[in-house]
Amino acid sequence: MGKRIRITESLDIDLESEMWCCNRCGYELISAREDYRKGCLVYERDPTEIYPPIADYYSPDPEWVRFVEFYCPNCGQMIVVDQLPPGHPIIPDIELDIDALKAKILGGDKK
Repeated sequence: MGKRIRITESLDIDLESEMWCCNRCGYELISAREDYRKGCLVYERDPTEIYPPIADYYSPDPEWVRFVEFYCPNCGQMIVVDQLPPGHPIIPDIELDIDALKAKILGGDKK
């Protein structure tokens, strides 16, 4: 295990291997130069499973939105949840300058 830094509540980056890692189990998801979501298990849910309708209102309409959950494939830790229109592509949410981060934390570019 190399030098890991916390990026989110559920994600670390190992700067030496340049990998996104689950911070619960240490599983390496995917290269830190890619969208971490590509290394996750994905589960798309109908919003009425999460928020059952109350008196025919107060629930997201499944025709308009889906909950897309991303999990660590090793331990099952939920990493993030998105709300997207059905059929909408996944939107990357974190782009880091890995070289600058390595220079700052490790004191130089160590590939």
